[in-house]
Amino acid sequence: MRRCSLCVLPETFPGAYFDDEGLCAYCRQHKNRQGWIQNQRAAMRARFDSLVQDIRGQNVYDCLVAWSGGKDSTYTLFMLRESYRLNVLAVTFDNGFISPAAWENMERMSERLGVDHLIVRPRFDLLRQIFATAAQDASLYSEKALTRASAICNACMSLAKGVMLRTALEKHIPLIAYGWSPGQSPITSAIYKRTPEMAQAMAKTLMEPLQRIAGEAVRPYFPQEREWSGAEAVPYDVSPLAFWDYAEAHIRESIRALGWRDPADTDPNSTNCLLNSLANVVHMQQKGYHPYALELSALVREGYLDREEALRRLGIAQDSQVVEQVRNKLGL
Repeated sequence: MRRCSLCVLPETFPGAYFDDEGLCAYCRQHKNRQGWIQNQRAAMRARFDSLVQDIRGQNVYDCLVAWSGGKDSTYTLFMLRESYRLNVLAVTFDNGFISPAAWENMERMSERLGVDHLIVRPRFDLLRQIFATAAQDASLYSEKALTRASAICNACMSLAKGVMLRTALEKHIPLIAYGWSPGQSPITSAIYKRTPEMAQAMAKTLMEPLQRIAGEAVRPYFPQEREWSGAEAVPYDVSPLAFWDYAEAHIRESIRALGWRDPADTDPNSTNCLLNSLANVVHMQQKGYHPYALELSALVREGYLDREEALRRLGIAQDSQVVEQVRNKLGL
């Protein structure tokens, strides 16, 4: 399969459009924006530092961290707690497929960082219905959404985002932090403030595909009318890794010092989730490209990851035993 000569986007990726030199459209655009991106990162860092000063100590919790137990969300939690000294509520959406090693990591890290840890665990028959349908019907999500994540992951992230927003509104937490890598979160949305009307529209958009699968059973995982009516302000969404210095070796070194360990049962692109293995297989069968191609190509393009390492991660076959276990649990 032909790939971009600079990053790792394949010719099957929507909108890749290689030129005569083998460069994809994404790399060509990036060449013209490098200076602007660096300026934006510096501006976002300064804005975040100012925002932290404004919110610290104003509520019971300064910040909610969406914590999967993976390396990036764990490092985000570590930095906000240790470097920024925020009073953090860590919230984990349990999709039924979190690696046992990730649970052990979260237990050790929450204890050593001294953070409260809230786990939201929906009933599994509902999760099975949602994930099994998403595995079989990628039309639930737009082509643009599917370039960033598989249909299964889109469904999972939609539920998780609903849980995070509802929890933050209930507890009057002014900031929701996500551990998206710089390849997952564009710098333009690294700090995002919505009006209540915008937030309601976003929640509706997240909920609609799930309602087509499971009806009103998904509503409890999204803000209710009383939360909207009582909300004077909607929390900021922040992806700090988009503007902090990002180096995987440093991230692993920092959190390993506190007891975090790499799971041995997850695929090369996840450090917390077993469902991801099946999601990758299904997406590649349906769409003809790896669901992590866009993220890894962005990390290569911006100098965070070697091209050879990105190609290695894209080329490793999913563990057939894990995939089969997940299929069986979903009844597929």
